[in-house]
Amino acid sequence: MGINKRRIYLVNPSFQLRFSIYVCLIVFISSLIYPLVIYDVLTEIIEKNAQVSADIASRLPQTRRELLIILSLWQIGFTGMIFVICIFFSHKIAGPLYKLMKFFKAIRAGESPGRLFFRKGDYFNEVADEFNLTFEQIQENYKKDLVYLSEVNTYLANLSMVVPDDKKVVLNEINRKLTEIQERFNSI
Repeated sequence: MGINKRRIYLVNPSFQLRFSIYVCLIVFISSLIYPLVIYDVLTEIIEKNAQVSADIASRLPQTRRELLIILSLWQIGFTGMIFVICIFFSHKIAGPLYKLMKFFKAIRAGESPGRLFFRKGDYFNEVADEFNLTFEQIQENYKKDLVYLSEVNTYLANLSMVVPDDKKVVLNEINRKLTEIQERFNSI
């Protein structure tokens, strides 16, 4: 199944990037709590150790800075990892919508793209199934309508033999329009 392989992960960049940034902002803001708590705890430890030992108290601010730098780097790395995961996750949402949009464009262009399928692992596969069932029903209705139009065309041709000549012009115009409609139905 080389055709269904993912190659481009940003199929809808505006949605995917916005989604990823929002999630990262929420994660980043909500995870700012623990460095602040750690800072407060370490400040309290420094103040208490200042009373016991000046040597330990003088080393703790440097340790606190180093720990906060490490936590900040971890936070940036974690946020970056969440961003990448969100791109992959949103691809499973944006990909099917992108394919559905391409499918609609193909139909509008007069092409017959066949059945709609999404990749394995994509979300909303039920949308493709429902679309296929709906489109098959529409095509079945078109076929029934086409048969009926053909019958009407035959009736009007027979009717034009018995009507006065001034009415034949109208019947011929109706037959021409019905034939035009039938040709459009056949092209679908």
